[in-house]
Amino acid sequence: MGEVDSLTGVILAGGLGTRLRASLANRPKVLAEVQGRPFLTYILDQLAQAGILRVVLCTGYLGERVQERIGNNYKSLSIVYSQEDQPLGTGGALKLALGYCQTDPILALNGDSFFDVDLSSYLNWFFTTDRDAALLLAQVDDVRRFGKVVVGEDGLILGFEEKGANQGAGWINAGIYILKKKVLAAIPPGRPCSLEQEVFPRLVGGSFYGCCCQGRFIDIGTPESYRAAAEFFAPRAGKTG
Repeated sequence: MGEVDSLTGVILAGGLGTRLRASLANRPKVLAEVQGRPFLTYILDQLAQAGILRVVLCTGYLGERVQERIGNNYKSLSIVYSQEDQPLGTGGALKLALGYCQTDPILALNGDSFFDVDLSSYLNWFFTTDRDAALLLAQVDDVRRFGKVVVGEDGLILGFEEKGANQGAGWINAGIYILKKKVLAAIPPGRPCSLEQEVFPRLVGGSFYGCCCQGRFIDIGTPESYRAAAEFFAPRAGKTG
């Protein structure tokens, strides 16, 4: 199965947004206002533009607010919700959502970051050969805050360097993953699990690849980066697709 428009998109939207609490006004982080609309809608627009038709929102903290704001349809997207009763982490949330995912592989995205690239190209790249898992990689000037992904010339992921371990330019995990279901099926159910700390390191040495792309990247995990989001999305202000 290699048709882009038949892939299920899964957005990790359950983050607490602890560092942004003063700016969120009792909203989950994915509903943080940027240029007059929720941050999440920029990601949904990107998925719609890539031809994705079905999205699962993995919600947690204040998940009912997300459902009230976004609903079950957004433009061409049909949306369903996988609500966790307790924080499960990025891996645990995807494991919980597997029953809602109708395709193999799935396209998973962090709900608090945005990489301004053409997702269709990334998806087409994935299907050019048989891969079990892939990360979309962004180049930044300083990897200290994000950690670094070490990738070979053929795109094979060789390892990860922790946040703060090194500085300078490099490739980082942009929070957009293509994962076969067997990768997620191996996650123990019902307990917290981190993709970044538990799942991805175990995939190193296997069919695990990085797609290196040039493009603007932002996350809204800190007050500083959230403030920067207004300027980042200024070219899209007033647009909804």
